[in-house]
Amino acid sequence: MFRLLIADDEMIERAVLYKTLSRNFKDQCEIYQAENGREALRIYEEKQIQIAILDIEMPGINGIEAARKIREKDKNCCIIFLTAYDEFAYAKQAIMVRALDYLLKPYDEQELMLVVEEAMRLTEESRQEAMARARWEAARLEGQGVASGTEEGAGQDAGRDAGEKGTGAYVQEKESRGYTQEKASRGHGAAEGEEPGNVRLSMVTELILQYIHQNYMYDISMQDAAREMNYSEAYFCKLFKQCFQKNFTSYLTEYRVEEAKKLLEQPTVNVKDIGKAVGYADSNYFAKVFKRITGQSPTEYRLERFQKG
Repeated sequence: MFRLLIADDEMIERAVLYKTLSRNFKDQCEIYQAENGREALRIYEEKQIQIAILDIEMPGINGIEAARKIREKDKNCCIIFLTAYDEFAYAKQAIMVRALDYLLKPYDEQELMLVVEEAMRLTEESRQEAMARARWEAARLEGQGVASGTEEGAGQDAGRDAGEKGTGAYVQEKESRGYTQEKASRGHGAAEGEEPGNVRLSMVTELILQYIHQNYMYDISMQDAAREMNYSEAYFCKLFKQCFQKNFTSYLTEYRVEEAKKLLEQPTVNVKDIGKAVGYADSNYFAKVFKRITGQSPTEYRLERFQKG
């Protein structure tokens, strides 16, 4: 069971979100509630929260401050901001604490569920990697696997890097490439303060689409796309919303599912291979995401198409 926290000072909104998450993940998550940032931090400590959905504007300790304190202690906790404030400054701060996503109220239920499912996948990845590292370390200390330690250790480091990248470890990823948030900000200070015109927005949209269409089969993220286009992540997050009226995770997921549908219409292609072909190494996760979008499992979708054909 994943341990998930909702922090929002609006009682009705918190109750609605709790009900929505319970309906979708009743057998997968233990869901806790907090009405302010201070209570959220207490529950985080007591329950060892793995996924935190935080409102930003809360009395006392706000969501950004709570996220900073969580991040100081835990690099793997998946943080999702859910806020009514569409302000660039907030989005930038969300990026700096390595939030997985920044969603605006009123939220689209499917969009939120896709982000939560991604958080669950990344949390499980981190857990598996931690277990693998612990086993390897135990074997090393016992004098076993010393000869192959360098090779296996390299593999674990690669897995860890991938996991941190997936959970939104923006600062580590940039430092490893000699590219920091400060450099990004200096590089785009004047341009990012300007509202893009229709022509420029259209051009940017085409460039983003081109990047996604050429790379959806890989394990890409919003920060990868931002770096490719030479934008700071906070600005790219806002720009993407302007272009597509949804967040990066949702758009990428929906595009992958559409590509999977095309492959499912080819009877000789294995379902597991289809998941990998559209960017999902885990076939079970692929099936879950596909059903979230279409209401059917990949196999059910394929059978229906063949029966109609």
